[in-house]
Amino acid sequence: MKNPFQTGAVQHFERIVRAVDAAAFESGEVHPVYATFALGRDAEWVCRLFVLEMKDDDEEGIGTYLNIVHHSPALLGQKVEFTGILKEVNGHEVIATFEAKVGERLVAKGETGQKILKKEKLNHLLSKVG
Repeated sequence: MKNPFQTGAVQHFERIVRAVDAAAFESGEVHPVYATFALGRDAEWVCRLFVLEMKDDDEEGIGTYLNIVHHSPALLGQKVEFTGILKEVNGHEVIATFEAKVGERLVAKGETGQKILKKEKLNHLLSKVG
């Protein structure tokens, strides 16, 4: 594992909210807005961009937590801009915060954790689950 970043480093990602991102469950669509769970997927992605540059070829990242505070809706077709900010690196754990905005309006903010492990170790841990 390498760390080419300083605390406070920034990553960016944009998502145009699609129908597949809408709040829907087994009972059908709830609202035609960006679902919290879809937002979480994209928040984790913007923070994973750090991991992709940190991990070696024989390593992989795995999520350890995701915290989201959803402040306002994003409608279908709106562009949501994510900013990931490297908060800290503790050994092999990468902690990043994020903000998601439509224009200047805050949609959500939160924090993610990911660990970078050797693929062999990760495969061994996953083989024990089940």
